Amino acid sequence: MNYPNTIRNLIECFKKYPGIGEKSAERLALATMNMNDEILNLFADSLVNVKKKIRRCSICNHLSENEICDICSDRTRDMSTVCVVEEPKNVILFEKIGSYRGLYHVLNGLISPLDGVNPDDLTITSLVNRIKDGQIKEVIIAVKPSVEGETTALYISKLLQKLPVKVTKIAHGIPIGVDMEYIDALTLELALEDRTSVS
Repeated sequence: MNYPNTIRNLIECFKKYPGIGEKSAERLALATMNMNDEILNLFADSLVNVKKKIRRCSICNHLSENEICDICSDRTRDMSTVCVVEEPKNVILFEKIGSYRGLYHVLNGLISPLDGVNPDDLTITSLVNRIKDGQIKEVIIAVKPSVEGETTALYISKLLQKLPVKVTKIAHGIPIGVDMEYIDALTLELALEDRTSVS
């Protein structure tokens, strides 16, 4: 016997999430029925509000409920440094670490001609405009070590080479405790290129 339409629709909605298959969606839908009204109302409101209230920061392109995000409006941060990342979840990752106190710029992807993603599809122009304002002294490129990531980093560094700004890139090294045989070729190559002297 099939579920009633209301439950079936909820199962189909849960299946739209990445990594959620039929069985997981079924479990989530049935668990939703057992939630108390307060949690269920909060859940429903949050689903609606995530589309209504969340926007992109007009400065850095990070997720925000306001025109300018909390990070860009925080005057205690280092306004002379901007960390360039691929997507908003990378900002969250750096913020969880807590050691970086500068600003961010979210690209919304990486240059990938094979996937039809060109520089104009990203927020590179707004990054250059931010730097032309003159307050930023260092740009840290923190994108993944892939062909697309390296292409994007090189493109940005070429654009910025005539501006009075230092362009750096995070080091991509070998994680501590990992056997060499499990390290992919690109990580090994980058680790070799970014080698430092032993003190």
